Amino acid sequence: MRTIDDRIVHALNTTVPTVSFSGKVDATQTCKQLYESMMEAHLSRDRAIKVCIAQTSEVVGQLREGRAKDSENMALIKQLRKEQTKLKLMQSELNVEEVVNDRSLKVFRERCRIHYTPPKVK
Repeated sequence: MRTIDDRIVHALNTTVPTVSFSGKVDATQTCKQLYESMMEAHLSRDRAIKVCIAQTSEVVGQLREGRAKDSENMALIKQLRKEQTKLKLMQSELNVEEVVNDRSLKVFRERCRIHYTPPKVK
């Protein structure tokens, strides 16, 4: 799902023309399309991670209830720890996602600032 962010520099180098070739390609339209596809990918990944966090949080809640009823059940406690670890990893993935998005937007702004200014995000 991060393909567009992993290849942002390559995409910009191959689609945004240098000053000498600026007449042959519509850089404004190219930058706009790249920005829109990048934003769509960012939102899609963000939604997917948040859905996973919500589902795992629900499982953790159920396991905690089970542990409260039967605090001696080692299999239940082991499963709860496993799910809590998964939940922490998913939450840290949101932080990673923020860093990746910031990096991509920074590179995009450096190359496309002359041709296209994205709308302000609320």
